[in-house]
Amino acid sequence: MALLVHLLAAAFGLGSWVAVNGLWVELPLIVNSLPEGWELPSFLTVIIQLANLGPLLVTLMHKLCPGRLNERAVIYFILSIGILSCILLVFFWDKTTIVAGASHSTAFFVITFFLSFVDCTSSVTFLPFMMQLPAKYITTFFIGEGLSGFIPGVFALAQGVGMTKCVNSSQTLGNYTDEEVWSLQTEYLPPNFSTEVFFSFLAAMMCISVAAFVGLNRIPRTFELSTENLVPDTVGSVSSGLENPGAETDGERKRSQREVEEKSRPLLVESHHSMYHTAYIYMLVVWVNAVTNGLLPSVQTYSCIPYGNLAYHLSAALASVANPVACTIAMFFQNRSLIFLGILTMLGTGFGSYNMAMAAMSPCPLLRGSAVGEAIIVLSWLLFTGTLSYVKVMVGVILRDRSHSALVWCGAAAQMGSLVGSVTMFPLVNIYRLFKSGDFCNTQCPS
Repeated sequence: MALLVHLLAAAFGLGSWVAVNGLWVELPLIVNSLPEGWELPSFLTVIIQLANLGPLLVTLMHKLCPGRLNERAVIYFILSIGILSCILLVFFWDKTTIVAGASHSTAFFVITFFLSFVDCTSSVTFLPFMMQLPAKYITTFFIGEGLSGFIPGVFALAQGVGMTKCVNSSQTLGNYTDEEVWSLQTEYLPPNFSTEVFFSFLAAMMCISVAAFVGLNRIPRTFELSTENLVPDTVGSVSSGLENPGAETDGERKRSQREVEEKSRPLLVESHHSMYHTAYIYMLVVWVNAVTNGLLPSVQTYSCIPYGNLAYHLSAALASVANPVACTIAMFFQNRSLIFLGILTMLGTGFGSYNMAMAAMSPCPLLRGSAVGEAIIVLSWLLFTGTLSYVKVMVGVILRDRSHSALVWCGAAAQMGSLVGSVTMFPLVNIYRLFKSGDFCNTQCPS
């Protein structure tokens, strides 16, 4: 029975972020088909941030109507929306409409919003449900959540991106002349299987998550809940003294006053340092989430596509795989040193700076057209995602050990960073056009 529950918990966690992760790894095939082209990722980052309306509504329900929100019903509801949205993507992902005189991927954006709504809302509904089970199954749930990024990435690698080749094409000028003009055109050969198959795979993953959730609800509660004493008994005595100050004897009071006087100066210094440490940690949270969820994803097309679709495909897929791998490493090799995390953040920011610089130089980045340039940009994106993912996990571990409210503020800081990064990049990409796209076959770069 325990093994079955572990499998169901992992499969349930699989549905948490599989849809959004799947969209990101499929972008190398989508950007060449939709009218937004290279600007598409900047739209997605903003849409995902708007979808945080879901967690906000759930949080408000908990605050305004405590105990009245049926979490099981909410989970069934959002998972059903996820399955329906994935199915709709299969048929409508490439359908466009005319908005303000230009063609836009309206259907894709609307469906993406609902998929993001599902995944964002799962962050505040799945884990509270899992808290009803013994603690050992929560770890398995997090493993499944990590697989929600790993499996789509591996599936995208199996899909491939298809080869890009340059072909000569002719065009006749005018209605009364036979003059033909020859030019190079970029032709994208199909991948191993279509985008529709990939979205069908995402729908199947969501169905597996629903089936696992049904199974978890139907398993008889024959196992005992975890009774491990996670809080030392001394904490209980301290709290009882706080609730009933009169319970302390005079001797205890005098002794405690004497201890406070002896330790007051070190405590003041320690709290002073603790305040700086906490501010430093939250700055790390804001910055790391700003660059990983907003700033860099918005320009990944500009930094990778000039090297070819294969470079973009590998960067997106391997980065999706690097995230859960880094989280797994953080589970077994924990380093809570703030100095170490700061150095790792600077290292990840360095890789991100290289990626941003190549995007700014688009369509003619360094080493364009060489295998070395392709390898460097793929490796840079991989290390950028891996290092900063490790930092995010370790910062969460540090704040979790401090207090529950610290973890709540960590989530708020992460969302603020993601929002600032997305809102900052959107006008730079779509309004001011600071980043330039190009054609793989016709772009002429200075030698």
